[in-house]
Amino acid sequence: MKILKTILLSLSIAASMSAVSTSALAETDKGRVTYLPAEAIDITTAKIKTALDAATSGSEGVKVADLIKDASDSSKEINANDKVDNARSKANAKLKSAGKHARESALQEAEQELKEAMKMFEALKSLI
Repeated sequence: MKILKTILLSLSIAASMSAVSTSALAETDKGRVTYLPAEAIDITTAKIKTALDAATSGSEGVKVADLIKDASDSSKEINANDKVDNARSKANAKLKSAGKHARESALQEAEQELKEAMKMFEALKSLI
């Protein structure tokens, strides 16, 4: 009888945990658009390309820095696993460095950093 009570208690605890699981009920907020990791990578690389084009065309540093900030913000949507997140954070560090160079009006350095960041973000697709 004691073993039966233990088994029933264990089963009821397991059932209640799975019934109220937050990960089972997780969904996105209303109005929030979620992207697949590959789509988010494409969006981010497109924004980096826009910033790179602005840097090579001779735009002012503040405008290029704003475009880089936009690309950096969009990179936060890339979430697949820990490997991808670690590589994304390293690539994002390159973007932040490019933004710093752009704010200082050192567009040559910013252009090099953007090219490296573009390669790093494109390499994320192989990690998915």
